[in-house]
Amino acid sequence: MNKTLLREYARLAVRTGANVQKGQFVVIRASVEMNEFAVTVAEEAYRAGAREVRIDWKCDAKTKLDYRHMSVKNLCEVHDWQEAKLSFDCDNLPAYINIISDDPDGLKGVSSDKMQKANVAYYKRLKSYYDRMDNKYQWTIVAAAGKAWARKVFPGIRTSTAVEKLWDAILSTVYVTPGSDPSAEWARHNADFAAKCARLNAAKFDYLEYRSSNGTDFRCTLNPKVMWLGGGETLGDVYYNPNMPTEEIFTTPVAGKCEGTLVATKPLSLRGNLVEDFSVTFTDGRVTLVSAKKGEELLRKVIDSDDGAHMIGELALVPVESPINRSGILFYNTLFDENAACHVALGAGFANLLEGFESMTKEEQTAAGINDSMIHVDFMIGCEDLDITGWKDGTPTRIFTSGTWDPDFLK
Repeated sequence: MNKTLLREYARLAVRTGANVQKGQFVVIRASVEMNEFAVTVAEEAYRAGAREVRIDWKCDAKTKLDYRHMSVKNLCEVHDWQEAKLSFDCDNLPAYINIISDDPDGLKGVSSDKMQKANVAYYKRLKSYYDRMDNKYQWTIVAAAGKAWARKVFPGIRTSTAVEKLWDAILSTVYVTPGSDPSAEWARHNADFAAKCARLNAAKFDYLEYRSSNGTDFRCTLNPKVMWLGGGETLGDVYYNPNMPTEEIFTTPVAGKCEGTLVATKPLSLRGNLVEDFSVTFTDGRVTLVSAKKGEELLRKVIDSDDGAHMIGELALVPVESPINRSGILFYNTLFDENAACHVALGAGFANLLEGFESMTKEEQTAAGINDSMIHVDFMIGCEDLDITGWKDGTPTRIFTSGTWDPDFLK
């Protein structure tokens, strides 16, 4: 891979993604397979003025061994050093840079029951730390071309060629190409998001209605105190981009106020396994029916994680002409596939979209309609004939027609 482009990508992740500030702690999360790129990102963070960079390494093969050989009791144990590390982060609020490269099938064969119990125990023990940090630090997610992931996306070819093709696909989605100015491209991208968000926020719809020929027939109540957001976000006076790439404009609806069925249009990579050909039905705001040709048991267990996992936490609008969708590549990775199609998320909502969230406690945010859950699982529902209508005081306005922005709405 072109090392000059990878250096440019690392710089983009640090300065446009997390927007690391001088004197700030930085935490990089990466697979051991991506050690060379992770170190390049660390070097760019120091060049941006980082005080100290920590890399938290992970390895799917080791994680799989843990699930196979450790008892449920030991898997559920949270050590003092894990709490100490999170406590340090709560006190220092580092910028987080997450480098994802995992094999979509990396945890295939692991007991979903073991995995669920361990995740629930870990979350319950550490939730207070997550709540302390919520919406108080910059973060970004970027991708790197892992070998197993590349073979999944581009099967039947030499691994080195597949990795090269995946790197090319990743870099093109974030405007890192020969002769380009990625920072300028992101500025233009964010300006387009801002214009569309302004139109949605001015409309103040009461609820959205989704319909498509595949069986999607769904209505969801919006929160009048919650805004639409897309692209970059502002924390104090620091502007950063959480997802790279991104093509979505999203909001958080009122927890527990939706009805109908959503039919997934792309596979969902979930905890190292794939869920395919599935639908989710809601009654009185909660999941009442799940159907999947593959991965149904895992999806059910994830939805049973906690009470909030049964409700919607996000609605996101992505047109079918998204560059990621038009690439024709199925990435088997939510960061990319969610930016190829309209999607919703089960679980936690985004409190930072709530008016006055800075002065509210977690309990007050929940009381204001923001869903609280240990999970946030996006699944894709966008397709070529998806229509989305916004309703205000009984009057309909078409937002999406045939899978894309309705031109009359954007006038």
